[in-house]
Amino acid sequence: MSNMPKPDRPNTLAGLVAKHYELRAMRDRYEAQIKKLTVDIDHLDAAIRLFDGTADHKAPGEYVIAHKAKKGSVTRFVMARFREASGPLTSRDITMAWCADRGLTADEETYAVLRKRIGACIKQCAIRGLIEARGWSEDHGPDGPYKLWVLAGER
Repeated sequence: MSNMPKPDRPNTLAGLVAKHYELRAMRDRYEAQIKKLTVDIDHLDAAIRLFDGTADHKAPGEYVIAHKAKKGSVTRFVMARFREASGPLTSRDITMAWCADRGLTADEETYAVLRKRIGACIKQCAIRGLIEARGWSEDHGPDGPYKLWVLAGER
């Protein structure tokens, strides 16, 4: 038996809870639609570049503003990747996973912006003691080597 008092207005409480779930579901639907629109815009940009490789219809910094991540979403994504990883990761690995997860087709400029965001997040996680460095990559391209990172306390 519970010692919790029964609410004075159970119908009001039930209505508020139902509205809460309704609004959360609506928010999730809108987020999915925004993600799809972002992918569609990226695909249109790629198609435009196929016909006119010199076309630069985006304003400088447009990607940074248009695709701004929600507060904490990058950190959550980065930490989830480290928890799922079977070995050390680089900022490049996580950036490629970010693009794949969001269905982004990243050109060099966009990729550089994203890699800087991911790198800044990794640095903050390291400062907070959540992850630690594990040497340098050996299987890198001409842009490497990259620093290897693991969850703190992992061997």
